[in-house]
Amino acid sequence: MTKFEDIQQVYFIGIGGIGMSALARYFKFHGKEVSGYDKTETSLTKALQEEGIKVHYEDRPDLIPKDVQLVVYTPAVPKDHKELLFYQQNGYPVLKRSEVLGIITESSFNICVAGTHGKTTITTMVAHLLRHTGYGCNAFLGGIAVNYNSNYWSDKRNVCVIEADEYDRSFLRLSPDVAVITAMDADHLDIYGTPEAMEEAFISFAGRIKSGGLLISKAGLRRGNELKAPSHVKYGVENNKADVYSTNIRMKQGSYTFDVVFRNETLHNITLNMGGLHNVENITAAIGVARHLGIEEDKIRNAVAGFKGVKRRFEYIVKEQGLENGSVIFVDDYAHHPEELRALIGGAKKLFEGIKCTVVFQPHLFSRTKDFAEEFAESLDMADEVLLLPIYPARELPVAGVTSELITGGMKNVHKRIVSKEELLNWVKNDYVPALQQGGGLLITAGAGDIDALVQPIKSIIENR
Repeated sequence: MTKFEDIQQVYFIGIGGIGMSALARYFKFHGKEVSGYDKTETSLTKALQEEGIKVHYEDRPDLIPKDVQLVVYTPAVPKDHKELLFYQQNGYPVLKRSEVLGIITESSFNICVAGTHGKTTITTMVAHLLRHTGYGCNAFLGGIAVNYNSNYWSDKRNVCVIEADEYDRSFLRLSPDVAVITAMDADHLDIYGTPEAMEEAFISFAGRIKSGGLLISKAGLRRGNELKAPSHVKYGVENNKADVYSTNIRMKQGSYTFDVVFRNETLHNITLNMGGLHNVENITAAIGVARHLGIEEDKIRNAVAGFKGVKRRFEYIVKEQGLENGSVIFVDDYAHHPEELRALIGGAKKLFEGIKCTVVFQPHLFSRTKDFAEEFAESLDMADEVLLLPIYPARELPVAGVTSELITGGMKNVHKRIVSKEELLNWVKNDYVPALQQGGGLLITAGAGDIDALVQPIKSIIENR
């Protein structure tokens, strides 16, 4: 890679990706001229443009800058992308996002959060704890922190908090001082081939922890005993066999208050204003990182209480409680794996007992739907009613016989249907909203595709009922 100080212009192919946009903001913050391409305009690309970053949406080499010193791309971009091919064939320095991130963090103290579920939330929680308490960090997040409305920020302290992505083995380019591993469930089998190969990658990631470093992993992971690190602690919920665990959990008004035991000391009355018991587990891991760094108990308690969450991670869109006709709750979440759906639906139903739970799910990727159709059906059966959108293809071409019917066909719940986006909005207006008068309702939208574009229209219909 060209020396950092010699780079004046950087071009991003796939700049609207959550990890790519964080890197783009990093270079912009450091005074570089940044521009890029993405397939479609989103709220994130609009935000980048408002920050002075030029973005276009056509794959046209005649539109790209020719005097750049670095081109960054995401593996999700097709290999025959015209702009990518132009830069590759004309001798430009072209690197994957993970390679650039690895170079940037070579000389920093790195806290890297990996795992097939929960990594975005825990990364954001850790970064928030360090920022709110005054400890300080540079943050490269895989989601938008609601507190700061950003997925990147900078600090003079040479500490980086990084979401370590397992897709395309990207996280094996990082060198953690502190690493967190949340889960090693099978996913991205289009990349890894088998669950065992994916687990091996996580074992290799743990092996990259620097001398004197710490691994914090979820208690009970399959092959968790094969994760080797200079120092290793495990975290959990109500699990006194773990080294860091939350206990004495109380629920009230969609929030949790609990104690956290860390290496035989107890932090009392921590309050998390975020739904989902899995998020109590997530903040427990983040608190373990903060205590390892020596941050004081009172500062941690105040920071957790002030945490507003991550966009699309158990995000309350509508939260009307104490109504005469029952509570009206609308939650949006990025869940796109069966285990994430299980935690999301289970946590929401426990938090809002006695309220009918309706889930709107958009499957993400044909390969993932094919690999986990049975598990998706089982998780969605936890809801009282389910509406499925067609599969969001992302980087994939259609696969014969793989549709949302593959999931509904395996479901036992009779209250299920497949709808278009237009049919969904009509259903919210003509069926769901009138039913709210009969005892309220809990509505969950979930998926990693473009289902988030429906959140505001649904919110408007509910609030204007």
